[in-house]
Amino acid sequence: MKSKCRVTMNIVDRIYDLFAEFGGQDYGEDVSQLDHALQCACLAQREGAPDTIVAAALLHDIGQFIDHAGTQAEASGTDGHHEHRGGALLQPYFPPSVIAPIVMHVDAKRYLCTREPGYREGLSSASELSLRLQGGPFTPDEATDFEKNPYFHEAIQVRRYDDAGKMKDMEVPSLESYRGLLTGLANPDIYVAGS
Repeated sequence: MKSKCRVTMNIVDRIYDLFAEFGGQDYGEDVSQLDHALQCACLAQREGAPDTIVAAALLHDIGQFIDHAGTQAEASGTDGHHEHRGGALLQPYFPPSVIAPIVMHVDAKRYLCTREPGYREGLSSASELSLRLQGGPFTPDEATDFEKNPYFHEAIQVRRYDDAGKMKDMEVPSLESYRGLLTGLANPDIYVAGS
């Protein structure tokens, strides 16, 4: 009889493996992918955000590590749809309160460009490039539809951390410090055969 192991440990280990392999990459900003993720999570924690938002802030760009999605904008002038790649990777294991802000953080940028005066002017050059490839600012009707999503506020919250988490030399907790949080949020009822 085959033993069973929890997928929670497998998905958390997979996340850590992805950060180990790709976290040092540059993605057009002044910080590495890992530095950016840790800064976003730290900013969420400092504001007292729920664990689901801290996790979403930490993992919002994990899709950039899949099929070179993170380098497509600069390398080939195409959108890698990293928000959907990351959502697809994590969706079987984490609740919608983690997944939705990850999948929606790109559209949150498009929304804020339409609804918030001066927001677009504050984008980094890498974010401005990706904005153009992602469809540009929402139309007013698209923005209205976006506001109706039940995770609208959480998506905007994660977007704010995304925009702010690009500082040089910011002191942040280690990636390892989030292992317990991620394991606690991952679905403990999903199992796979094997050991």
